[in-house]
Amino acid sequence: MHIFALAFGILLFSITYYYHTRDYNIPPPENMSSLRTIKTILPGIEQAEGVGATVRRSIGNMKMRNFSPFLMFDHFSSNGVGGFPEHPHLGQETITLMTKGAFAHEDFTGSKGVLREGDLQFMTAGRGTVHSEMPVIHPDGSPNVGLQLWVDLPEELKEVEPRYRDLKTWEIPTVEQQDGKLKVRVISGKSYGVELLKELAYTPVQYYHYVMKPGSHFSQEIPKDFNFFLYVLRGKNLVLQKNRKVSQYENVFFNPDGTCIVGDYPETERDELEFVLIGGKILDQKVVQHGPFVATSRERIQQAFLDYQMARNGFERLRTWNSLISRGVTDEMVDGELNGSLEARENERKKFISKWKEGVIDENC
Repeated sequence: MHIFALAFGILLFSITYYYHTRDYNIPPPENMSSLRTIKTILPGIEQAEGVGATVRRSIGNMKMRNFSPFLMFDHFSSNGVGGFPEHPHLGQETITLMTKGAFAHEDFTGSKGVLREGDLQFMTAGRGTVHSEMPVIHPDGSPNVGLQLWVDLPEELKEVEPRYRDLKTWEIPTVEQQDGKLKVRVISGKSYGVELLKELAYTPVQYYHYVMKPGSHFSQEIPKDFNFFLYVLRGKNLVLQKNRKVSQYENVFFNPDGTCIVGDYPETERDELEFVLIGGKILDQKVVQHGPFVATSRERIQQAFLDYQMARNGFERLRTWNSLISRGVTDEMVDGELNGSLEARENERKKFISKWKEGVIDENC
C-alpha cells in the first residue's frame, strides 16, 4: 500500500507540474533545459556592397542595428571581378565562412591567402587594419558565396594589434546523427558530444553549421549569457521551438531567456535544409559605429578617421603597402604569392591528416 501511494503521488505531481508549466509558463527546474523564446524573425535584405558584390544583410541595418556582440551579418555573393577592395577596420573582428567558390584575402600586415568552400577566416582589426577581399574567377562563371560576421571587441581589447587566422574545412569536426539525416559542423562550441575550442574571436563565439534531411530534428544546448541567432541558407519550413516555421534567407533572433534551441524538419519536405546557428557573449558596453570603425565613444571614431587619413597610430603600414588583389585576382596570383592553388591546398590537407594520425594535433584546440 505504501509503495502504491508513493507511485500515485509521483504520478499526480507529474501531471500537476505539466499542466502548471503549460498553462502558466512556470520555468522548469534549474537542472533542466528551457527553450529560448524567439525575439523576432527578419529577412536578409539584399543590397549592393563593395564593388560589384551583393549581400543579404540581417544585422547592421535599420531593422536590427546590432545584436550584441554582433555588429553585422552578411550573406554575400560575387561572380565577377567585383568584391571588396582595400578598406579599413577598427575596434572589431570579422569571421568569414565560404559556402561556395573561393575568395582571396590580404591585409597590410602581410597576411594573404585563398579561402575555398568550407573554410573560415578570422580577422582582428583591433587598433586598425586595412585589407582586401576579392573573388577568385571561375571559368564557368559560377558565383562565390559566403557569410561574414562582424563581432564587437570588448572595450579593454579594442586597441590590440591586428591578426589573421584561417581554419580550413578539414580542421572542423562534423557530427552525424539520426543515420546521417543530421550533420553538424562544430566550428566553435560543443554539439552532440563533439567539442572544438578554436578561438574565433576575443569575444567568445559559438558557431554551428547544420545540414538536415527531411524527417530529422536537432537540439542545441547554449550558454545563458550569449545572444544567439539562426540563419537559413537553403530550404523551407524548419519548425523552431515547437511552433515557428522559418525558410531560406530568414534570420531568427532569440531572447536570452533559455538554454536550448530545438528544431524539426518535416518528413514531407523533399530537399535538404541548411542553416548556421551562431552565438556570442553579450557585451555590456556602448556601441558607436561609423562604417567599419567601431568604438565606445564618438571621439575615438573621429580620431580613427584622422589616423587613417594620416597613416598613423595603427595605420602606419599604409605608407608602404600596395594591395595585390584589389584590382582583381588572377590565376598567377592564386598559384604564386597567394599560395592558394588546389595542389597546394591538397598538400596542406595531407600534412594536417598525417599530423592528426600521429597525435601531434589536438582536436580540441
